[in-house]
Amino acid sequence: MGIEENLAQVRERIAAACRRSGRNPEDVKLVAISKTFPPERIREAYAAGLRDFGENRVQEGAAKQPALADLSITWHLVGHLQTNKAKAARELFHWVHSVDSFRLAQKLDQAAVSGGGRLPVLLEVNLGGEESKTGVGESEVVQLVEQICQLATLEVRGLMVIPPFFGDPEQVRPYFRRLRQLAQKIDARNIPNIAMQQLSMGMSHDFEVAIEEGATLIRVGTAIFGTREGQ
Repeated sequence: MGIEENLAQVRERIAAACRRSGRNPEDVKLVAISKTFPPERIREAYAAGLRDFGENRVQEGAAKQPALADLSITWHLVGHLQTNKAKAARELFHWVHSVDSFRLAQKLDQAAVSGGGRLPVLLEVNLGGEESKTGVGESEVVQLVEQICQLATLEVRGLMVIPPFFGDPEQVRPYFRRLRQLAQKIDARNIPNIAMQQLSMGMSHDFEVAIEEGATLIRVGTAIFGTREGQ
């Protein structure tokens, strides 16, 4: 099937998950993960109605965006961000989902252009304790939030997680639930300039469970664009 048909299926899956959990589908934003796919495929997805696109790497986003400059795309950086790429990320992306240290947050803050507004960011949390994955530890999140709230040009909007992979999406549910509970715990502290409104969690194989547990941003790639080369 093509992108338009795939997208229709994904939207129905979103609607079904929202019905099961008593949520409004309009409260769940679909971010199409376009890594490895060329600008032509992104343009096709845009024509099908998508407006939010996510890239894993700053360099790949920089290479694609000039060919899509005529489109009103909201770009999300969802992959790990190195501090030496912070300035480029700030220039290219409207959202950064993967802030995992105060040093990185400082670099993003320092890269702000005068009058450019505040950058919405999410804090990536490593709930699985996996050494192969980035993210701040669960016990360190509150301290990081309290540090970042001092920075003038960043706006912490919520949390992001990439949980361990399980074939059965139900096995991922506890991680999504823990992220929601962690966001609620942070909210209860009433930290100035912090709003835990967004939970970026769930991908092609498990986003229904993520929605049932409170996801507001789901990151879907293969279910929209098809299988990537090499997979």
